[in-house]
Amino acid sequence: MNTAIRLISITALALLLAACGRETRDVPPEPSEPDRRPVQPAEPVQVDRVDPADFADSRNLENPDSLLSQREIFFEFDRSNVRPEFLPVIRAHAAYARANRTARILLEGHTDERGSREYNLGLGERRGNSVRDLLVAEGVASNQIEVVSYGEERPVCRASNEACWERNRRAEIVYTAR
Repeated sequence: MNTAIRLISITALALLLAACGRETRDVPPEPSEPDRRPVQPAEPVQVDRVDPADFADSRNLENPDSLLSQREIFFEFDRSNVRPEFLPVIRAHAAYARANRTARILLEGHTDERGSREYNLGLGERRGNSVRDLLVAEGVASNQIEVVSYGEERPVCRASNEACWERNRRAEIVYTAR
């Protein structure tokens, strides 16, 4: 009897599975009324473009197309006078600081590894002061600017060769408030 119950159960299960596997005929949905509302054109997307020559706009501080994104002024060996090719960069930062009186600038003076620690601290300060003097001459309030010298303490390149020393002889423009 046990075998007969098993056989009936297996047959019933097989029939049930076969019935589930049959395709059912789907009835297509009735067509609906077409939407007769007028189509409105999409509004044009306005792209917020920044004029790289607008030195009053703080977004240009991060815009690689603007002079404001350039914040390093490089110097010749043992010199603190600003090279002529960096004057447009300084003028751009001066225009920004004049337009944004709450902006605060930290000028960091740096040197290469040659020279004594004391000499390099003094040279770094002279480099920062050279940039500060040009900013003030362009109309920036002196209370917006602070100068600090790091001398040879914060090099961007650590190799002892001319290419590396050139990168370390710099003044960096850092905005502590925009």
